[in-house]
Amino acid sequence: MQAKQIMLVDDDRELCELLTDYLSHEGFHVDAVHDAVSAQARLAQHIPDLMVLDIMMPGQSGLELLQQMRPRFRLPVIMLTGRGDDIDRILGLEMGADDYLPKPCNPRELLARIRAVLRRSQSSVAPGDLPQQPLVLHGIRLDPGLREVHVQGVMLELTSTEFNLLALLMQNAGQVLSKALLTERVLHRKLTAYDRAMDVHISHIRQKLAANLGESHDLIKTVRGQGYQFVKEDA
Repeated sequence: MQAKQIMLVDDDRELCELLTDYLSHEGFHVDAVHDAVSAQARLAQHIPDLMVLDIMMPGQSGLELLQQMRPRFRLPVIMLTGRGDDIDRILGLEMGADDYLPKPCNPRELLARIRAVLRRSQSSVAPGDLPQQPLVLHGIRLDPGLREVHVQGVMLELTSTEFNLLALLMQNAGQVLSKALLTERVLHRKLTAYDRAMDVHISHIRQKLAANLGESHDLIKTVRGQGYQFVKEDA
């Protein structure tokens, strides 16, 4: 099996060397660059399987690079953020990042996040979790085979994470799914304290649905203290 290619974008050269050595020993091919301009030049040559992107870099920031990338590239992105930088994390997720990890990061935890993001970007949510046949609810058609979502005939641009999350919610329409369950099945990790990733992904899906269905169609309900529920169609 060909080694997965990871692009590491971080101006901390010592950290890059450490992570490159660690991930290489785990079977990945790592291409480390130290600024956004170099990253863009590399992307013009080849698209990696995943990018690990530092938010705070001199010159163009990681957030700016992510914003420029997303309309053109759909590769999975894990952000590296300073501890406590909640605003940057939320902005990154809203711009289409798949996950984040505070710095300084443990290489073993980064490895686990990389493997989790690659799993959900290349396959289903988890064995048996995705429906086998298309789902149609409230004018939304979700096709698990094509991995496409159409809203009233218009295709919705979703990240892999957003697709898997919407599929799980629609498949269980009418049921309340906890944040812990959603985090485990969609992000392939445990829910941690102050973890806002799932909230932001839900918010992003809501915004995309509302852009096509209208603000009055709030199909994903927040059940305070319990989780989220996709509205079931009336019989």
